[in-house]
Amino acid sequence: MDFRHSSEIWRDFPELAAGVVFAEGITPDVTAGDRVAKFTAIASSRLAREPESELQEIRAWRRTFARMGLKPTQYRCASEALLRRFRKEGTLPELHPLVDLCNAVSLAFAVPVAVFDVSKISGRLEVRYAAGDEEYLTFGGETEHPSPHEVIFADEARQVHARRWTNRQSGLSAVQASTATALIVTEAMHDTASSDVADLIATITSELSAIWSMTPAVTVLSQSAPRFTFPV
Repeated sequence: MDFRHSSEIWRDFPELAAGVVFAEGITPDVTAGDRVAKFTAIASSRLAREPESELQEIRAWRRTFARMGLKPTQYRCASEALLRRFRKEGTLPELHPLVDLCNAVSLAFAVPVAVFDVSKISGRLEVRYAAGDEEYLTFGGETEHPSPHEVIFADEARQVHARRWTNRQSGLSAVQASTATALIVTEAMHDTASSDVADLIATITSELSAIWSMTPAVTVLSQSAPRFTFPV
């Protein structure tokens, strides 16, 4: 199996920086609260200085969404949605240690972090433009079809694992108690995205190693090296 962005995505968004972490041995019976708190404290400090809409990481994704024909205040990238909720509520719900950790790191870096249950992915997972006939399962159990030319995460069975690029993941491959293997993807568009994405995936890798005593596979993707291959 492999993960990649299509050549059309790299052509149209050459400023993209992307990192991938492949983690095996995930279990729900661990404690990540102290580690989550460390990253939410960083997010709190950043939000005390300026609102999420003014952060360079978020502003870059807003520009990207506008280029895709989406209203940035109607459809937000995942990290902006998390930061907005965190600013209003002062906390995020506890879902699963892996999701909680990745959400907290996403808050701290203000960069979207997607987490997929690998067992729910059929073959290659690709970020590409939609044809419009693919199927997306909502968290409410409803089936939707993406709009033609919408940026999606899709596998070889034409199942959509995220819509509007970094806006919304699918209920199909969401992490749950039975998840043992996960693919973690982070993407950024801002000026220092390359170095920040490298730091982000190094941070996640360190935290995964500490919590689950594993050695994840990790890589930074680029237009010249766009593919990450992982075992099944």
